[in-house]
Amino acid sequence: MADVDHEETFEGADAGASQTYPMQCSSLRKNGYVVLKERPCKIVEMSTSKTGKYGHAKVHMIGIDLFNNKKYKDICPSTHNMSVPNVVRQDYQFMSLDGDGFLCLMGDRKEIRERSERDESFNVTVLKVMGEEVPIGCKSGQD
Repeated sequence: MADVDHEETFEGADAGASQTYPMQCSSLRKNGYVVLKERPCKIVEMSTSKTGKYGHAKVHMIGIDLFNNKKYKDICPSTHNMSVPNVVRQDYQFMSLDGDGFLCLMGDRKEIRERSERDESFNVTVLKVMGEEVPIGCKSGQD
């Protein structure tokens, strides 16, 4: 048998935090978040049917994808678990917009930088869910 040299390399690691967590379907609420068809969605409509002769009560959900505004539907027994995405909102200070349409944002407000010619600033709220990020709003940065 030949000696095989196994060299393992690790490109990166995370803290082990999951991108989703389980929650019983009956505990989900309108305007909450859920994963439908493997996409993070905001629940916009929810209804529960009564228990049938042989089965569980069913929950009918309609959700809007957080990133592309596509509508998804799902039906799940109320006692089963569904995946709920970990949603993180963070405010950043706007720096610039490059030629390709990408935002340049600053996360740490303690750094000193040159102001724009107009001496105006505003903050951008970014939503991070399941490894994707999208800016969802902006507000004046002056307190």
